[in-house]
Amino acid sequence: MSKTMMAAYLPGNSTVEMRPAPVPAPGHGEVLIQVEASTICGSDIRCIYHEHLGKGPERYQGVIAGHEPAGLIVEAGPGCRRFKCGDRVIVYHISGCGVCADCRRGYMISCTSSKWRRAYGWQRDGGMARFMLAEEKDLIPLPEPLTYVDGAQVACGFGTVYEALEKIGVSGNDAVLITGLGPVGLAAAALCRKLGAQQIIGIDISPERMDLALGLGLCDSVLASGPDNVAQVRELTSGGGVERALDCSANAEARATAIRATRKWGKIALVGEGGSVSFNPSPDLIHDQKAVYGSWVTSTWRMEELVERLIRWQLHPEVIVTHRFPLHRAGEAYALMASGRCGKVAVCPGDDLGAAS
Repeated sequence: MSKTMMAAYLPGNSTVEMRPAPVPAPGHGEVLIQVEASTICGSDIRCIYHEHLGKGPERYQGVIAGHEPAGLIVEAGPGCRRFKCGDRVIVYHISGCGVCADCRRGYMISCTSSKWRRAYGWQRDGGMARFMLAEEKDLIPLPEPLTYVDGAQVACGFGTVYEALEKIGVSGNDAVLITGLGPVGLAAAALCRKLGAQQIIGIDISPERMDLALGLGLCDSVLASGPDNVAQVRELTSGGGVERALDCSANAEARATAIRATRKWGKIALVGEGGSVSFNPSPDLIHDQKAVYGSWVTSTWRMEELVERLIRWQLHPEVIVTHRFPLHRAGEAYALMASGRCGKVAVCPGDDLGAAS
């Protein structure tokens, strides 16, 4: 194995820098992973790629980028109890302290330790390289029926959506509205379909993403974002509105639409990060007995549950990947993701990958 590798860094000026980095060696409780797929998250674009928005311990610390990796363990350090060399794994993208109340629930995203909470690709080296170190406690098994690109998406997008859907409860009784058809919204639609939703309505500003949602059969109807969206959704649902709604856009108008297009006793999950929203509590929520849930990422145990469900449902998250790039073209991958004219974008460091699709 070579002692050095090329890795992608994000300087914060809408570019990617490829630099040599040492191949790390695993310490106690750590593994060395040969990265096979690392997908790009919208939060990387919003908070790191264009400019570094994080503050304090949450800021990007100039490490190797990429918090959605999956790969093969090629070396296990001393003290590993569950995983070994040759295991296929997904990396949960935040490494928590492991002992606070949230970590003990599996929600390392909410780790309360400012010293020990470190996100891959933000405060510790991530997956935009051929190899990466990960702590064993942060790993999720990736069974053979799922591909590495499938697994990379479980690490963030699909896991985040699955958490939100479990909170609001989606079934065959429900019509569902999804505002924002980026990769997270597309993942939401794919999971809602498998959970039995009979009518799925999507709203977006991008014709490419609207076409993708329809072409993949993820949405039954798509609407161009506009002032008439609430009336349009109600018309599509016999006047009543949807039973469940998810905002994946972080757009103020879209969030308000998700709330107002939900019928009485309905439930809404806010998933998209950033932005704001304005609504009138009495007519928009209280009088109609609606509930709004905030949902941030997911837990390690729920990610394992999702992997099992994906196999049972024969659902491959890679269906929403529209472009794949080799590692040396990571700059193109990030630029495309930033443009919004795509579905999910994957970087696959393996040498066997051909030209980007």
